[in-house]
Amino acid sequence: MDTLPVQNTKARFNELLNACEQFFIRHGEKVAALVLIEQWKNLVSAARHPTLKELLMSDEGRMDFEIPKRRTVKHRTAVHAGY
Repeated sequence: MDTLPVQNTKARFNELLNACEQFFIRHGEKVAALVLIEQWKNLVSAARHPTLKELLMSDEGRMDFEIPKRRTVKHRTAVHAGY
């Protein structure tokens, strides 16, 4: 992928869309990327987390985690104000 300073993007936007795989740099650091919509859709679907319903309905991963033990709570004695 090529890099392109932010100040140059306005003048070269059509060229940028045609290339469509660009990093935008500001002060020498990459701050954004322009990618094809199909690549974006693939990235979004790969990063999507399952919903609670999907987790509950699936057979995979049930009880694969360890349930932490409950802490034993020491009860404090009540202090009376002495009215």
